[in-house]
Amino acid sequence: MTYTPKRWIGLGLGAALLGTTGLVACGGPGGDAARPDAPVATVAAPPASSAGEGGEGGGESGAMAGHADMQTLPVDKRIAFMSGHVAAGLALYRAGAPDQAARHLLHPVSETHAAERAGIDALGFDGPLFVKLSEDLAAGKSAEEVEPELAAADANIKLLQENANGDPIGQIDFLMDTCIDEYKIGVVNGVIDNAGEYQDAYGFSVVARDIAKRLGTPESEPLLMELELLVRMWPSNGPLADSIPAPVSEIAAQVSRVKLELSELR
Repeated sequence: MTYTPKRWIGLGLGAALLGTTGLVACGGPGGDAARPDAPVATVAAPPASSAGEGGEGGGESGAMAGHADMQTLPVDKRIAFMSGHVAAGLALYRAGAPDQAARHLLHPVSETHAAERAGIDALGFDGPLFVKLSEDLAAGKSAEEVEPELAAADANIKLLQENANGDPIGQIDFLMDTCIDEYKIGVVNGVIDNAGEYQDAYGFSVVARDIAKRLGTPESEPLLMELELLVRMWPSNGPLADSIPAPVSEIAAQVSRVKLELSELR
């Protein structure tokens, strides 16, 4: 899909958010209740696929090299980071690319990313659910078979976010730093060089937008608008590996606008 810059200066929040249903990567009905005592299932990450197939390139996410080590990162930010991967996976599945979605949805239980899970069992993390979901996607199961698992995964991530009870402004700030770092890795010289990172950046923007929605105050509306505009800089049919990406400079400029609004809420 061709990228078209969108900067709707002067729109009110209601107008800017009109018609966003198709862009909400974490939509869908709630799933089964999470099991707080569920064991964390660890599985080896599959071999890294090529950038064109939406792989993450293997190893720890590139953007995390610029952030605190996962073992020292506060749990609410680790959950926000994990949530971004899940949001990307859900969007890709619903965009008709289960092969690209599987790796992102495996992220929460991958051995490579085990440090992210420290301390989240007690918050209700359902590891076996994500293992089964990734396996079913990789096996090519039908939408009817997999949709309940997608909804349950979405609900489980939202439960973790709620139970983490962290600082939403700090989470959004962290997600914005991570988003732009990942995007710069994913998009090089105007083309998608690493589809996994390009897709993760989308997921982080969606999670930040959803956190802002939960603030629910008049003061937070400008922040929500800027985050919605950021999400809309990816194609409306999802962050597919063959997308035409927005220029890095435009994503960076929009992230700066988000950070400006964040500064007004501190």
